[in-house]
Amino acid sequence: QVQLVESGGGLVQAGGSLRLSCAASGRTFRTYAMGWFRQAPGKEREFVAAISWIGASTYYADSVKGRFTISTSNAKSTLYLQMNSLKPEDTAVYYCAARRGAVRAAPGEYDYWGQGTQVTVSA
Repeated sequence: QVQLVESGGGLVQAGGSLRLSCAASGRTFRTYAMGWFRQAPGKEREFVAAISWIGASTYYADSVKGRFTISTSNAKSTLYLQMNSLKPEDTAVYYCAARRGAVRAAPGEYDYWGQGTQVTVSA
């Protein structure tokens, strides 16, 4: 059974940085795509970034391009999201997700989800 466990969220001032981690277990993930999504109160869950597990392809939402970096560590079976130059509008619960096959941006295309980690950016 696939398990995804996020960590690294917290409270940070605008302009600061955080690194989120997602520990993955229960599968060999080399043929999987991994994604980060976020959901702010009263809003729908939205795509942030995605990567093929072997790291050949990365994709970003326009709102985070140039500020966030998605990466994987095969040795640690961990997905990361480095977030720099954070803005108050980045405040949300951040989720990691996994799906077999190619990278997708739609939340409905992902089969497995973590429990989420809260990121709060103060002005």
